[in-house]
Amino acid sequence: MEALLQLDHDGLAEELESAHRELFNLRFQASTSQLTDISELKKARRQIARIKTLIRTRELEEEGNVGISTEE
Repeated sequence: MEALLQLDHDGLAEELESAHRELFNLRFQASTSQLTDISELKKARRQIARIKTLIRTRELEEEGNVGISTEE
């Protein structure tokens, strides 16, 4: 996780693409019964979620909309 925090937007985009490829490969291995540790699928999905969260957080910081507004 700390390594992801050090990356810029382009680095995060590359990591996201890499994570998607990894998930695709894991799904393919699972469908052909080559994947021995099914928990790798869950780990890959969570990694993608972490990266997307960081990207979105940084987008919101740039817009100045960080935090939840309690005003109605």
